Amino acid sequence: MTQEADRSPAQSGAGAGRGPARQPAAVTGTGQTHGAGQARAAGQKRGAGRPVRKPQGRPSLGGGQPARDRELRAQGRETVRKLLEAGMVEFEERGFNGVRVDDVVRRAGISHGTFYLYFSNKEDLFRALLRDALHDMEIVAGDFPVVTSDETGLRVLRQWVRKFFSAYDSHATVIRILSSADLVPDEVYGDGLRLFFSIAEAMTTGMTAAAEAAGRRQEHAELTAVACLMMLERVNYLISTEVELPVAEMADRIADIMFAAFGLTVALAPGTGIGGGAISDSGTPRRPRRGSGPAGRG
Repeated sequence: MTQEADRSPAQSGAGAGRGPARQPAAVTGTGQTHGAGQARAAGQKRGAGRPVRKPQGRPSLGGGQPARDRELRAQGRETVRKLLEAGMVEFEERGFNGVRVDDVVRRAGISHGTFYLYFSNKEDLFRALLRDALHDMEIVAGDFPVVTSDETGLRVLRQWVRKFFSAYDSHATVIRILSSADLVPDEVYGDGLRLFFSIAEAMTTGMTAAAEAAGRRQEHAELTAVACLMMLERVNYLISTEVELPVAEMADRIADIMFAAFGLTVALAPGTGIGGGAISDSGTPRRPRRGSGPAGRG
């Protein structure tokens, strides 16, 4: 059995905070709580064949509650990494309720006693994985740009949406489980709910800052942001369950919808019908083709 000897005060490994009481509303931490439990379970089953991302250099490597008061050495971090990888696979294949500690330690090749040196239970293990997801999604929220009503604004918005897609994909198993709010403990749900609204707040600020600087105020911007974020999360949820969608194209289409939802438009250039250049699939302005104007010049 692997033992961790260090007992010095930890410099990291703060656990997930306690969340608010669960709300019966449709909005969850990252999605919505429908009564379609069977559909969610089917989605998790469909995702079972997806490659599972391995946690490397992540906040989760500090372990869970039992490891909070000590700094882990390399051997301890390696043990935690094995348990996290095993837990991620088990959560992907079985869903939250289907996983047992027995399953995790068997897959990791580690004893029960060693598991409890680092995690209190499967909920504690899931919270460690959630810390990674919260960490990366908080970075994405902080990177939300100021979106101006021009080609540059649409381009940077498309880039941010693609960044959201990438972060979601890295933590799809955890976020998908978290979006099924009835499957996870209240405090875990609360962490996800706070993240959801922090992203919506960043979205509201970024989508309205330029307009407000110009003296224009948008009505119900917060509700628009929540609606856009729900759409963004649901599309990623479907992709994570192996629904075949063109990822890059879907990201750009969602950005276009968000742009329009906040009343932003790309000004039309004189003499053209496409605003002086469309935005390409790569998110960069594209010049009009010669001979493609309204007069059919050749």
